Amino acid sequence: MAQRFYVETLGCPKNAVDTEKVTASLLADGLTPAARPEDADLVVVNTCAFVEAARQESIDVALALADARRPGARLVLTGCMAERYGDELAAALPEADAVVGFAGEGALADVVLRGRKPSGVRDLLELPRPAPRAPWAYLKVAEGCDRACAFCAIPSFRGAQRSRAPEAIEAEARGLVDGGVAELVLVAQDLAWYGRDAGEPGALAPLLRRLDRLAANGLARVRLLYLYPSEVRDPLVATMLELPTAVPYFDLSLQHASAPLLRRMKRWGSANRFHEIVDGIRAQEPEAAFRSSFIVGFPGETEADHDALVRFLGDVALDWAGFFPFSEEVGTAAASMDGQVPAELAAERLCECSEVQDPVTQAARDRLVGQTVEVLVDGDDEGEPVGRTHREAPEIDGVVRLGADAFARPGAIVAATVTDAIGPDLVARANVRRSA
Repeated sequence: MAQRFYVETLGCPKNAVDTEKVTASLLADGLTPAARPEDADLVVVNTCAFVEAARQESIDVALALADARRPGARLVLTGCMAERYGDELAAALPEADAVVGFAGEGALADVVLRGRKPSGVRDLLELPRPAPRAPWAYLKVAEGCDRACAFCAIPSFRGAQRSRAPEAIEAEARGLVDGGVAELVLVAQDLAWYGRDAGEPGALAPLLRRLDRLAANGLARVRLLYLYPSEVRDPLVATMLELPTAVPYFDLSLQHASAPLLRRMKRWGSANRFHEIVDGIRAQEPEAAFRSSFIVGFPGETEADHDALVRFLGDVALDWAGFFPFSEEVGTAAASMDGQVPAELAAERLCECSEVQDPVTQAARDRLVGQTVEVLVDGDDEGEPVGRTHREAPEIDGVVRLGADAFARPGAIVAATVTDAIGPDLVARANVRRSA
């Protein structure tokens, strides 16, 4: 009987892609998936190391799965924590049978079950994907990052940016679309930097044109996540607004709005420059949606810096925004900076940002009531079709609920009239209904 495996994924969409590749490698080695960790011979935790809260969650999940696994099952930790901490993590969590870094992720069966060293012949990024489980899929176009943001440790364990060849990306995309994927979500640590390491700056726009050809195969949408703001300009913006498959959803990695604090972060930008980007896009496409995330309590953040961020949030009116307290990462420039902000003050500032942003997001959702929107149906929630317009990224933003009487299969794009906005979610009446 074939051995079975179970994978638990933590962290960002890039980790989700890695999990699919790990799954592909295990399937290729003859293992079969288990629905529950209790039924698996091999339990894998794909960990996240981005901030302290994510690391603690990874440890908590690993301990819970260690207790839940059946006798004789092997527990392996992989992903960012495994790569960054290695032996330290193994010593701290003796419940794990193995801690496997990136080099071994493509050969977990050999490393964990058969006691062999990874051969190094499997590049995880280029492994085939298993069959899609939803009408959308993340597609990683690059690994690593070339930037040196003061708060981020990712380059120290993910390495410098390594862009995939466009032909390889197109081939993977074609396989996903042929498998039923209607929306591709492109991800990378620094997506808009794609191609620069290969001597082709600005290569993301041509990549979008290449993927747009898959519309004939059933591709309806291409969504971009994690755009460094200095790169959000033509020809990328013009291409996004021109191509029918590229959705006008701009996930801008802003981090703050105070120019002096951004310089301390070793980041580009200011409130005025960010305003110019958003206003310029809205002038061309009023239906464009914007998301960003912000760090609150970065070392040296003054009341004036915080006030600048609060004003910016009220003025720019992003559709979506997330706020995170500063997390001290060992080995980063910010870890040794003076002016550390007390946790209590950072929490207070975070609440103030949310108090400004929450009504802005709600107003954006309320404005959609009465409008007809195009909804990509993702699946079914207790008999009710649920999907998204171009304004909602999967697993991040709100959803559109179509009602139990809607005739809408997963992967279909249906026209629907929004009847209500409940928090981040929309309620809509599909134009095609089930017969009584």
